[in-house]
Amino acid sequence: MSSLALTHARFRILETIRIPIAVVGGAFFPAASMLFFVVPFAGDDPIGATFATASMVMFAVMTSSLFTYGVGVSEDRAQPWDPYTRTLPAGPAAAFAGRILSGLAFMTLSLLPVVIIGWLFTAATTSATGLLLAVAAVVAGALPFTFMGLAIGYALPMKAALAVAQIIFFPLAFGGGLLSAPSQAPSFVETIAPYLPTRGAVELVWAAVGDFHVSTTSMISLAAWTLAMAALAAWAFRRDEGARFS
Repeated sequence: MSSLALTHARFRILETIRIPIAVVGGAFFPAASMLFFVVPFAGDDPIGATFATASMVMFAVMTSSLFTYGVGVSEDRAQPWDPYTRTLPAGPAAAFAGRILSGLAFMTLSLLPVVIIGWLFTAATTSATGLLLAVAAVVAGALPFTFMGLAIGYALPMKAALAVAQIIFFPLAFGGGLLSAPSQAPSFVETIAPYLPTRGAVELVWAAVGDFHVSTTSMISLAAWTLAMAALAAWAFRRDEGARFS
């Protein structure tokens, strides 16, 4: 099964990189945000640059998850290959695992430019331990957005999936405080942020790379969002399976 999942992942990666703009586009917006907003305004401040880089990493993760899984899954469902693979004796598990693995690969590609820009052009800094903790925090923080993207992709046709991903993307980023420093967002953002998954996710990364204490409310909210989105993604997958293959 693992070998088959890797084969599916390789197929999806090769299919995507044959259209280079699809790869570049996913990394462009977070990297551009770093260059235009973080480097000139917080680049010389070690603490500010470190937290801002962490925020842009989660910004890249959320962008990649919503669009890679949300729009990508919906687009694949409209192609004949995807329904065919789901009728094979091996079942849908290997193809699904391959999709997750390829999504993780492109997520890594989207956040690497942010990390490189923060390393080369700002005073952002952290320890080796902090870097390892940040990797774990990014993985945990990516879960609700991965499930959210899968739910969108399996529940909606491509045009609707693209619109929904675009509509929820900016409110989650701004409302969760990704576009401002810790405790420096507008008051209404600070009020709603702990109840959004973006806030809990970025707090984990802030705590990993710097002196920041996570909020209990944010962590409970992040766990609740993760479970809710996982249930929604499972429902959307079963609904699609039953609607097209029963």
